[in-house]
Amino acid sequence: MADDARLRDLGDRFLGRTIIVVGDLICDEYLIGKPARISREAPVIILKFTDRDVRLGGAANAANNVHALGARVLPIGIVGRDRAGDEVLSLFHANGISTDGIVTETGRATPVKTRIMAGGYQATRQQVVRLDREPSADILPITEDTLVARLTALAPRVDGILVSDYGYGTLTPRVFERIRAIARKEGAIVTVDSRYDLPRFPGVTAATPNEAELGELTGETVDDERAVEKAGHQLLERIDARLLLVTRGSQGMALVEREGGSAFIPIYGTDEIADVTGAGDTVIGTFTLALAAGAAPIDAATVANMAAGIVVMKRGTATVTREELSQALGASDAP
Repeated sequence: MADDARLRDLGDRFLGRTIIVVGDLICDEYLIGKPARISREAPVIILKFTDRDVRLGGAANAANNVHALGARVLPIGIVGRDRAGDEVLSLFHANGISTDGIVTETGRATPVKTRIMAGGYQATRQQVVRLDREPSADILPITEDTLVARLTALAPRVDGILVSDYGYGTLTPRVFERIRAIARKEGAIVTVDSRYDLPRFPGVTAATPNEAELGELTGETVDDERAVEKAGHQLLERIDARLLLVTRGSQGMALVEREGGSAFIPIYGTDEIADVTGAGDTVIGTFTLALAAGAAPIDAATVANMAAGIVVMKRGTATVTREELSQALGASDAP
């Protein structure tokens, strides 16, 4: 079990750490409207537009979470030469995050997830529908060359590398091989969150699948702790990783260690959540940074679980600050 004093000290060790986040940079767009009337054209509600909000999504959100926790973060990825790409770069600049590792590819669309939100003045906004604009999965050879070159240039003295794969083509085999080579040279940890193809990333320090993904990858029914532990060890062997942090929704998280046992961490806070959007990015960002700061796996998992409990109480794609996490650690007896 985690020690309270050790956990409270962990936040201070986030400062001065350098994390590279490599992956698919996404623009999260929110179009907000107030219900006005029923359309005469179709049985649908007409929304009167009230606002538009744009936030960092995908690997960009993971990087933003690392930054909010006080570490130095270096995002590496691709944007298109389009409005969404410009907005992603502008948001990074506004937050004080370096864009030296970001490649702009002409002719490629920046991934955009547009969420249509509806709500009245006294009603909670609800997501009505989501529209995704996706690029081709294949990136240009010159783009891949540039990604590898920027990875190499930014790698010295890195403490950890976070791989955030949403299936949009940034993580080519060549890019991942360079990540592994850098990690070996720098003694850095490597963590992976892959939405669709985790086995493509073997030999990493840790991975963070959710419970459904764990079941799909192993063919096991993961409906209780014993089943999660069994499937977790199977997956660790398959991908040759050391740690697995499985997110389990309202049941919290499970930490499975290849050379050890398992720990089941109950949900932090309440299960009356506001929004799960981007919570996985918060989990892997916090977990990666804690491991890079020298935390024991159970301590890293515990703070990642607390960060998740904080962020799901916020609307939309969001981050957890080091101050918020420190306050939670000070007010709670960690399990």
